[in-house]
Amino acid sequence: MKFSVNQQDLQQALNYCQGVIEKRGTLPILSNILLNANNSKLILTATDLDIIFIHQINNIEVFEEGKTTTTSSIMYDIVRKISSGKKINLTLNDKNKLHLESDKSIFNLNCISHSEFPVTDENFNQNEFSIKSKKLLKLLNKCKFSISNDETRHYLSGIYLHQTEVDEKKYLTAVATDSHRMSISKIRLEKQIDFEPIILPKKTIFQLCAILDNYDGEVKISNMKSKIKFELSNSILISKLIDGKFPNYIQVIPKNNQKKLEIDLKLFLNSVDRVASVSLDKKDGVKFSLKKDTLNLSVNNTNSGDGNETIATKFEHDLEISFNSRYLIDVASQLDGEKIELHFNDTGSPVLIKDPSDFDSIFIVMPMKG
Repeated sequence: MKFSVNQQDLQQALNYCQGVIEKRGTLPILSNILLNANNSKLILTATDLDIIFIHQINNIEVFEEGKTTTTSSIMYDIVRKISSGKKINLTLNDKNKLHLESDKSIFNLNCISHSEFPVTDENFNQNEFSIKSKKLLKLLNKCKFSISNDETRHYLSGIYLHQTEVDEKKYLTAVATDSHRMSISKIRLEKQIDFEPIILPKKTIFQLCAILDNYDGEVKISNMKSKIKFELSNSILISKLIDGKFPNYIQVIPKNNQKKLEIDLKLFLNSVDRVASVSLDKKDGVKFSLKKDTLNLSVNNTNSGDGNETIATKFEHDLEISFNSRYLIDVASQLDGEKIELHFNDTGSPVLIKDPSDFDSIFIVMPMKG
């Protein structure tokens, strides 16, 4: 095997692979990436047995076709320290070492035979549909911060993706909750799709978002019983799904939150962030004291002190309610418009948060007790 590849292309591909490979892998082969050079293409494959990620670099110079595997983290570390845009020459020599050179740098990396690399080939051709990458990225970003980290309730440690219908329009809807907060977002589908509801694991979501960040185009999605496949022009991501039942989230959406507070988004975000600075562990609630046309935000921490800010706003009611500041900042950071709407009921009830510029997303945050 002998080929040359551009430093930036290889670095980006290896960077994606790093997101899949387990840092504490038990099997040495799972710390490796599979490199396959043929037909003027380099195909890199990384897996942790739950996720398979395949990335193709086109138009490279292949002098001798072949494949091998080498430690992903070491190769990535070397490649990212080589000057951007340089040519990297790689050769698999007879001692089963991968010889890597660029400019005056020369490395010989240990390899494990490609025959030991676990590759499965499944047929995903049924029920495939396409979605624009930016829409899919938006959908995942609006929900991913609400994913639970609670290992015991594994069915909450992902995003619930399913097809919904409103006024005869079809949507792909995403929901995530950690039982303290919930995000719901949807994107319009051109037609009905054949898609069983699934729970997409957290690691897969973050990997997918990293790839979608640098990609503008169509994403082909197809799923079979326990796996899903995302196909981009030069990347494929195949993932196992979470086996479990997602709770009935519709029941949780507040129905009678009539007290509406509309406020400038940046002003709100910055105020909450500033006031929360006094709390070291961010466990202290930000207290909202709402009176006619004023909002007072305050945090009181016995160890570090207190802070408060008052904002003039339109509001017709009296209400006191406290929230985890982190939850409010997470939601507000994902809104696209200039304003944020908070719909309250009473002190003990969850708040419904909306973005007036995006009717397809809503957020629910539980108040803090006491």
